[in-house]
Amino acid sequence: MAQKIVRASDGQEVKPAAEEKKPAKKPAAEAKPAQNIKEAKPSSGNSIPYRIGAVVLWVLAIACEALAIMVLLGYMYPPFDKVPFLIVMIVLDLVFAIVAAQLWKKANRIKPMSGKNKLLFYLWSELGVIMACVCFIPLIILLIKDNKLDKKSKIIVTIVAIVALLITGVASADFNPITAEEKAEAEETITGDVYWSTFGHKYHLSTECYHIRDSSTLYQGTVTEAIESGRTAICSYCATHYAEGLDLDKLNVEDAPAEAAPEEVVEPAA
Repeated sequence: MAQKIVRASDGQEVKPAAEEKKPAKKPAAEAKPAQNIKEAKPSSGNSIPYRIGAVVLWVLAIACEALAIMVLLGYMYPPFDKVPFLIVMIVLDLVFAIVAAQLWKKANRIKPMSGKNKLLFYLWSELGVIMACVCFIPLIILLIKDNKLDKKSKIIVTIVAIVALLITGVASADFNPITAEEKAEAEETITGDVYWSTFGHKYHLSTECYHIRDSSTLYQGTVTEAIESGRTAICSYCATHYAEGLDLDKLNVEDAPAEAAPEEVVEPAA
């Protein structure tokens, strides 16, 4: 079956010969076209709209928490029963906080913070988790201390709030942050196209990498587009096999154990 390669930006089919553009300094090697390869959409290159959107949504999340606290303390009476109202506010709080964190992480991919101060870099990268705590922990503390709700209602609402906190915290965490220095070095060093699959957080230097060669669809684009799509590290298998001449010490390379190549099968001697 002939390979079909589609540009993601306009949906047009292109010839397979246009698929393989090697990063600078990589040894020339022909990759076998075994999957669909889509060209990534160009980056907007502006992190400010994402940061503004994140802040607005965090404000809305805190507003939902504040409304729930006011109802809980008796300073406001909801238009319907108290328990359903509290649950609705918690769910809205969760939705706003998670979407805000995704926008914040997107902004950090476009314009990451310097990694020279590790504490500030960590706090900046994990601001979504910090805000998740701000959006839920005060309410949870008040729920635990509350003596106005009946016992059953108190348990239900408290469990919902704790589960919402855990979900928001996990969804908001940035497990693969990248520093400004790492991104700049990658953009300067890798000048050709890289590849990444639908899932995962690594980008690859060749379609022949065993991690992606069986993927039905690949995305093709610059290293900047890969990073801004959430692929912040080079696959260490690619770094070992396809990155001759690249200075890997300054790049963000995935830990080697996670990229260990499958053992080759040795044929018995005749």
